[in-house]
Amino acid sequence: MAKYALRRLVQLIPIVIGITFLSFAMMRLAGGDAVTEMYAGKGAVSQEIIDLKRAELGLDKPFVTQYFVWLSGMLRGDMGVSYVSGRDVFKTFLSKLPATLLLTALSILLTVLLSIPLGVLAAVRHDRLTDYCLRFLSFIGNSLPNFFVALLLMQLLAIKLNWLPVISSGTTLKSAMMPTLTLAISMSAKYMRQVRATVLEELNKDYVVGAQARGVRGRVILWKSVLKASMLTIVTLLALSIGSLLGGTAIIESIFMWDGVGKLAVDAITMRDYPLIQAYVVWMAIIYVLVNLVTDLLYHALDPRIRLGVTAE
Repeated sequence: MAKYALRRLVQLIPIVIGITFLSFAMMRLAGGDAVTEMYAGKGAVSQEIIDLKRAELGLDKPFVTQYFVWLSGMLRGDMGVSYVSGRDVFKTFLSKLPATLLLTALSILLTVLLSIPLGVLAAVRHDRLTDYCLRFLSFIGNSLPNFFVALLLMQLLAIKLNWLPVISSGTTLKSAMMPTLTLAISMSAKYMRQVRATVLEELNKDYVVGAQARGVRGRVILWKSVLKASMLTIVTLLALSIGSLLGGTAIIESIFMWDGVGKLAVDAITMRDYPLIQAYVVWMAIIYVLVNLVTDLLYHALDPRIRLGVTAE
């Protein structure tokens, strides 16, 4: 297992470097200028001052030189200084992580508590009223965009009932409730259908028919065999969600003014704050690489066929 994990990690390192290079290039080719944006709204500024600022930030150097200067700094743990706030990028980014981690944990927990039991129930009650109702609700949940769900929850829970604050007042459980509900509603609607389809497929397999013929109780078959066989699909779904949530859901964080890395990235893009944008890209790349690595290892542990394939290499 350790050899397999090390080999997969080594294979993923060039991907991270490639992502950082492409993002660095696209930011420079996207148009606009960080220094011009920095002095916007401050009256007339001479070209000499702009040129001096560009030289101070290293933006007057060739693109490749800029990239390797940034990469060498990052490898030493130095991500530079924000063009806008003047604060250390790494410390700024770390200060936003607790909010994103809390929102991610709550959203995943609520999604699991909703989607797995409801998906299993819909599969067990296949083509009955319960199944039809759950499928209808999942269809509605899938069709509603996140920002629209957020506005509905604001109107109902904050404005009408006055149970929750309209916008977050810090990294607290109460402030996290509405963004968590917004994310969990859409994810649960999607994953419930996937869980239902996977469980239905397993219920129609020969080993289930054989177990029923031997007199094994349906509940035992469902929880000890069918769900275990369905775990690969469930793990894949959760891995994808964890990656996107840890990256910060920019729209939801901006709507609720949730002070996480997603909102930080939106603000940085608006202000052309290249060091912060690049830090966000590195974070996203690392998160997805690690999530994929953990998913591969879980596959390796859960599916004997993968273990046999690795051993045979």
